[in-house]
Amino acid sequence: MFKIFSRNRPRKEFHSELYGPVHDAMQDVQAYAQSHGGKIELLSVSDEGVVIIRFRGACAGCPMSDLTLKMGIEERLRALVPQVTKVVVH
Repeated sequence: MFKIFSRNRPRKEFHSELYGPVHDAMQDVQAYAQSHGGKIELLSVSDEGVVIIRFRGACAGCPMSDLTLKMGIEERLRALVPQVTKVVVH
């Protein structure tokens, strides 16, 4: 029997130029989530302005998370960083 071993090579993290401004803007958005026992994790930001986040804590699975995403997070990030085109939950 042959065994094939795969190497778990660490991925080189790549962040667009927008990552820094979006990361800073997330501090403002994060305060709202923390006040409700949740957390919003910033996963990545593309050069095209697509922001990928993950809900943690009380935000994960919350029935209001879709509304929070569109009317809160996305709207606020666009106001703070105009290059943001949309926010997607992973």
